[in-house]
Amino acid sequence: MRRVVMGFVIPFMLLLFVSTNVLAQGEEEKLEIECEAFIIMEEGSGRVLYEKNADKRMYPASLTKVATAIYAIENGNLDGIATVSERARHADGTRVYLEEGEQVPLRKLVQGLLINSGNDAGIAIAEHMEGSVEEFAIHLNQYLKEIGLHDTNFKNPHGLFDPEHVTTAKDLAKVTQYAMKNAEFRYIFGTEELKWDGAAWDTTLFTHHKLMRGRPYEGVTGGKTGYVDESGNTLITTAKREDLSLIVVVLKGPSSNKAYADTVELLDYAFDEFKLIDIPMGKEYKQNEHTYVTKERYTFPISHDEVYKENITADGNLEISIENQDFLATLPLINESKEVVMQSPTPTKLATSQPKEPKDEETPFKTFYLYTGLFLTLIGIYIIFTVRRRKKQIKKSRSL
Repeated sequence: MRRVVMGFVIPFMLLLFVSTNVLAQGEEEKLEIECEAFIIMEEGSGRVLYEKNADKRMYPASLTKVATAIYAIENGNLDGIATVSERARHADGTRVYLEEGEQVPLRKLVQGLLINSGNDAGIAIAEHMEGSVEEFAIHLNQYLKEIGLHDTNFKNPHGLFDPEHVTTAKDLAKVTQYAMKNAEFRYIFGTEELKWDGAAWDTTLFTHHKLMRGRPYEGVTGGKTGYVDESGNTLITTAKREDLSLIVVVLKGPSSNKAYADTVELLDYAFDEFKLIDIPMGKEYKQNEHTYVTKERYTFPISHDEVYKENITADGNLEISIENQDFLATLPLINESKEVVMQSPTPTKLATSQPKEPKDEETPFKTFYLYTGLFLTLIGIYIIFTVRRRKKQIKKSRSL
């Protein structure tokens, strides 16, 4: 596979959150949400703060383009040139008015796809990357499974109606969460307007998302709209205040105005009711004479009414639990005591014993002693023979 998904999978596995509806008791009556399905997800942790029918398969319309865009960004060469086909030229619905035979950089097609919701740009991307819309859908669905979407089946890159083209609010929140980790996607997704110079159309593109135009909602960072008759009004919105980042998806709104009103109500609720807990990198936990430390910075949201508890498990993980909730985060820790032992140099014989003596055949002193002894032995023999010879000469002279 050309795509690289480990940048998402590894960090995502560090925080294993059980999604829960944490709407405070009595709060549900205060929220008047008319969209058939919706979800609020905290972007960093993936914790679901509130949802309704979030696992129900529905028609997304142009929210499909979030998936197409991140697929193209991660798997294509954004400076590569696509040639517009007749099929792209005659796409139905919203367009950026590409001309047949026009050559367009892939980056520009992604911009036209997300900012102006160009269906022709979606077809041009699909054909450029995989040869056809049908082949692109196969690759796109496989890619989405790899990044954790299990209830999505896309038949095209743009979201025009097909009875088998379905997804869920939760899957759309997941793919948005994943895509927002990519700087290129995040920049285009948050672009309010863009000069467009095309073969048939010179204009300024403006985002279709009303909460982004002039940023009328405090903290909005990006968004995508969608509509076909069968899907009703659909909307993805991302927003951040201080350190709290939210993703809101609404599906099958009865009207455009109601989809926006529901989105604002959900954002207001989450920003008012939740705060972000920060566990810094290097924070120490002691248990059973062991010292554990966090190896990264971890953050997760809790409501103002929730109290969280920390517990070190037998296998050295930090469990975050919240009273009276199923919510749970499991964070891997470093056993610092164990790490110190493992990293300390292991003593060796060479380090604690006397220096090794050379082998016998390599000992220069022993060679010296050997030759000295031989020399002294020869001197002794010479002296003995000399003395005996001298005695014989003396004895002979006396006999004469």
